Parts: sequence; C-alpha cells; structure tokens
Amino acid sequence: MDKNTDIKRLIAEDLLRIKAVFLRPEDPFTWASGIKSPIYCDNRLTLTAPDVRTDVEEALAFTIGEKFPEAEVLMGTATAGIAHAAITAHLMGLPMGYVRSGAKDHGRGNQIEGRLEPGQKVVVVEDLISTGGSCIDTVNVLRDAGAEVLGVVSIMTYGMKKGIDRMAAADIEWVSLTNFDEVITAAAENGYISAGDIDRLRAFRDNPSDESWIGKKD
Repeated sequence: MDKNTDIKRLIAEDLLRIKAVFLRPEDPFTWASGIKSPIYCDNRLTLTAPDVRTDVEEALAFTIGEKFPEAEVLMGTATAGIAHAAITAHLMGLPMGYVRSGAKDHGRGNQIEGRLEPGQKVVVVEDLISTGGSCIDTVNVLRDAGAEVLGVVSIMTYGMKKGIDRMAAADIEWVSLTNFDEVITAAAENGYISAGDIDRLRAFRDNPSDESWIGKKD
C-alpha cells in the first residue's frame, strides 16, 4: 500500500479504537435535525489519546506537505479544528490562526484570530466534513480577508453527496485523512459491526433523510 492508503486505514482504526467514531446501526443516534444516524463522530477525543493524537497530527502534516506544499499559514475551524491546526503548524514550522464562527462583539471585533496578510496561501484544518457548511463559511471569511485558500484538510469525511456538491460549488479543494467507507470497512474487519451492516451504513450515507435502512439486515 502507498502512504496515503496506510494513513486512511491507520486513522480509521485509531478513531474506532478510541470511539471517536462509534457505529451503532442497531440503535441509531438522533441528530439535532431529527435524522436518525448509525454513526457518531467526535474527533476531539483524539486530543486525549496521545498515541492517536500523534498519528493524526503527523498525518495532517504529511498530507498538507504533499497536497499543498505552498502553504504559508494554517487556519483552524472553530472550535474543533483549532487544536489540530496548532499542533500541525508546530510540526511544520508554520504560522497558525483560526476563524471564529462569528466576529467578536468586543475589542477589535476579530473573526480571524492570528496574523493573516492579504495574499498569503492558507490551508484550513477541519476535524470533520459532513455537509460542508461550517468549512465553506470559514473559507469565505478567509477569502474575504484577501487570503489565497489552497484547500482544506480534515481528519474524516462522511462523503455525503450534499457536502461534496457544496464544496465543489464553492470551488474548494479538499482532502480527508480517512473517510466513511474506510471506517466501516475497518469496523467490519475488526468486529465492531457485522459485514451485513455495511450496505445499511452506505444507504444512510447516500441518503441520510431516508430511514428505510433502519432495521434492515442482509
């Protein structure tokens, strides 16, 4: 396997092991929107697992260096991307900042924290891409400030069509360390779910609003 394939599997297995990604097709989680989901993802848990944290930050540094070698600044998304951007920037010897979800209502009213000069080449660090909304908002703020956003690197993506289409429409190049398909394949191989659950999980990914996958088994 090449380095990128190794990273996809390594990070998938890491996330499953520490339950940063938890698969529960028999007892779905409920999103704030009311949609039932067989997957729960909290990549903040990687920060409290030093070995996994090392894998993630080294993989982020490698991926950014390979995909976006001209990067001059890393910018984290608020709030989950901030710590990952900081650690990765330290490993790469790059400046780092982050973008707030909204401008402060006091002081200088900043929305971008950290020094950013117009024309600087920026890579955004995100923990998870689902529908892409918060990521696109971050990129738009940076572009409005005059930055050249080279792309986005996330720890994981669900690979949902809505997110893929929205990122393309916003003309954003992006890459994730691992993805939904890699995670569910690793989960089946390591006994977290049955092989028969894979089709159900993919049915959810392809159309989250259609709950017909619930209760179905091969």
